[in-house]
Amino acid sequence: MPLEIVPFDATEFLDTEESQTHLIEDAFESGDAGYIAHALGVVAKARGMSQVARNAGVTREALYKSLSEKGDPKLSTLIGVAAALGYKLTATPVDASAREDERRSA
Repeated sequence: MPLEIVPFDATEFLDTEESQTHLIEDAFESGDAGYIAHALGVVAKARGMSQVARNAGVTREALYKSLSEKGDPKLSTLIGVAAALGYKLTATPVDASAREDERRSA
Protein backbone atom coordinates (compact mmCIF):
# COMPACT_ATOMS: atom_id res chain seq x y z
CA MET A 1 0.00 0.00 0.00
CA PRO A 2 1.60 3.27 -1.09
CA LEU A 3 2.04 6.07 1.42
CA GLU A 4 -0.15 9.07 0.66
CA ILE A 5 1.66 12.36 1.16
CA VAL A 6 -0.41 15.49 1.58
CA PRO A 7 1.22 18.91 1.14
CA PHE A 8 1.55 20.86 4.38
CA ASP A 9 -0.61 24.00 4.52
CA ALA A 10 0.34 26.24 7.43
CA THR A 11 -2.83 28.28 7.03
CA GLU A 12 -4.78 25.39 8.51
CA PHE A 13 -2.92 25.87 11.79
CA LEU A 14 -2.84 29.67 11.87
CA ASP A 15 -6.48 30.16 12.76
CA THR A 16 -6.00 32.74 15.52
CA GLU A 17 -4.64 36.26 15.40
CA GLU A 18 -2.18 35.30 18.14
CA SER A 19 -0.66 32.44 16.12
CA GLN A 20 -0.45 34.67 13.05
CA THR A 21 1.27 37.40 15.06
CA HIS A 22 3.84 34.91 16.38
CA LEU A 23 4.70 33.83 12.84
CA ILE A 24 5.10 37.41 11.60
CA GLU A 25 7.18 38.43 14.64
CA ASP A 26 9.44 35.41 14.18
CA ALA A 27 9.90 36.21 10.51
CA PHE A 28 10.86 39.83 11.16
CA GLU A 29 13.20 38.85 13.99
CA SER A 30 14.99 36.47 11.61
CA GLY A 31 15.85 39.30 9.23
CA ASP A 32 15.41 36.89 6.30
CA ALA A 33 13.57 38.71 3.50
CA GLY A 34 12.28 35.48 1.95
CA TYR A 35 10.91 34.27 5.26
CA ILE A 36 9.27 37.64 5.95
CA ALA A 37 7.54 37.66 2.56
CA HIS A 38 6.48 34.04 2.96
CA ALA A 39 5.12 34.60 6.49
CA LEU A 40 3.09 37.61 5.37
CA GLY A 41 1.79 35.51 2.47
CA VAL A 42 0.77 32.66 4.75
CA VAL A 43 -1.09 35.02 7.08
CA ALA A 44 -2.69 36.82 4.14
CA LYS A 45 -3.85 33.46 2.78
CA ALA A 46 -5.21 32.48 6.20
CA ARG A 47 -7.22 35.72 6.37
CA GLY A 48 -8.34 35.70 2.76
CA MET A 49 -5.92 36.67 0.03
CA SER A 50 -8.50 38.52 -2.10
CA GLN A 51 -9.57 40.82 0.73
CA VAL A 52 -6.00 41.46 1.86
CA ALA A 53 -5.00 42.29 -1.73
CA ARG A 54 -7.92 44.74 -2.07
CA ASN A 55 -7.04 46.39 1.25
CA ALA A 56 -3.35 46.56 0.28
CA GLY A 57 -4.15 48.10 -3.11
CA VAL A 58 -2.65 45.33 -5.25
CA THR A 59 -4.01 42.51 -7.37
CA ARG A 60 -4.44 39.08 -5.87
CA GLU A 61 -2.00 37.60 -8.41
CA ALA A 62 0.64 40.24 -7.66
CA LEU A 63 0.24 39.58 -3.95
CA TYR A 64 0.74 35.83 -4.38
CA LYS A 65 3.84 36.45 -6.48
CA SER A 66 5.45 39.08 -4.25
CA LEU A 67 4.74 37.20 -0.99
CA SER A 68 6.06 33.85 -2.13
CA GLU A 69 9.34 32.61 -0.63
CA LYS A 70 11.15 33.76 -3.77
CA GLY A 71 9.19 37.01 -4.02
CA ASP A 72 10.68 40.39 -3.36
CA PRO A 73 7.84 42.81 -2.59
CA LYS A 74 8.26 46.53 -3.10
CA LEU A 75 8.30 48.54 0.10
CA SER A 76 4.92 50.04 -0.78
CA THR A 77 3.47 46.53 -1.13
CA LEU A 78 5.00 45.45 2.17
CA ILE A 79 3.58 48.49 3.98
CA GLY A 80 0.17 47.99 2.35
CA VAL A 81 0.01 44.30 3.25
CA ALA A 82 1.12 44.97 6.81
CA ALA A 83 -1.60 47.60 7.18
CA ALA A 84 -4.19 45.29 5.61
CA LEU A 85 -3.27 42.63 8.18
CA GLY A 86 -3.49 45.14 11.04
CA TYR A 87 0.22 45.80 11.55
CA LYS A 88 2.47 48.80 11.07
CA LEU A 89 6.15 48.68 10.32
CA THR A 90 8.43 50.53 12.69
CA ALA A 91 12.18 50.83 13.06
CA THR A 92 13.83 49.96 16.36
CA PRO A 93 17.55 50.31 17.07
CA VAL A 94 19.27 46.96 17.31
CA ASP A 95 20.99 47.85 20.57
CA ALA A 96 19.57 51.02 22.07
CA SER A 97 21.74 50.91 25.20
CA ALA A 98 24.97 50.88 23.16
CA ARG A 99 23.82 53.90 21.16
CA GLU A 100 22.99 55.79 24.37
CA ASP A 101 26.47 55.02 25.75
CA GLU A 102 28.01 56.35 22.50
CA ARG A 103 26.04 59.59 22.78
CA ARG A 104 27.13 60.12 26.38
CA SER A 105 30.80 59.60 25.59
CA ALA A 106 30.78 61.98 22.61
